[in-house]
Amino acid sequence: MTIAPLPAIVALVALQRAGELVYARRNTRALLARGAVEAAPHQHRYFVLLHAAWLLAMLTFVPWSVRPNWALVGAFALLQIARIWIVLSLGAFWTTRIVTLPGAPLVRRGPFRLLRHPNYTVVTLEIALLPLAFGAWQIALVFTIANGAMLAWRIAAENRALAPRRVLH
Repeated sequence: MTIAPLPAIVALVALQRAGELVYARRNTRALLARGAVEAAPHQHRYFVLLHAAWLLAMLTFVPWSVRPNWALVGAFALLQIARIWIVLSLGAFWTTRIVTLPGAPLVRRGPFRLLRHPNYTVVTLEIALLPLAFGAWQIALVFTIANGAMLAWRIAAENRALAPRRVLH
């Protein structure tokens, strides 16, 4: 008996996201205990819902018998290496929320030397690539647009929260 690639891949992505939420919660609690402040806490639930809906849409609207474009699945896998690089570069500062520790220097190593928001670039590519790997361009389009709108909202809040730290360093 063979396992269909779609549910297996979606399950792996869901497990990864769940693990990230656990790690992020731990980092958030530790940062808050050190005097950090969370900005725009109301946004977090919408991002969790967006990612859950994206994966659910894949499972609901893509026939499980569809064979993926393995080159696009490979590109998605490479994005996971970039994701790990981002998480390792941020270390204790990596969260899924906007949490800032006043007076702490901004992270400028790893991909942050190249981009201000590398994680958002990776997420945008992931949201497009995974559905495209299964021929679901409609899901890619809808969720890329929704993610783009939400990221504009989030980046504005994040830039406001980090502005005092950018001035200091």
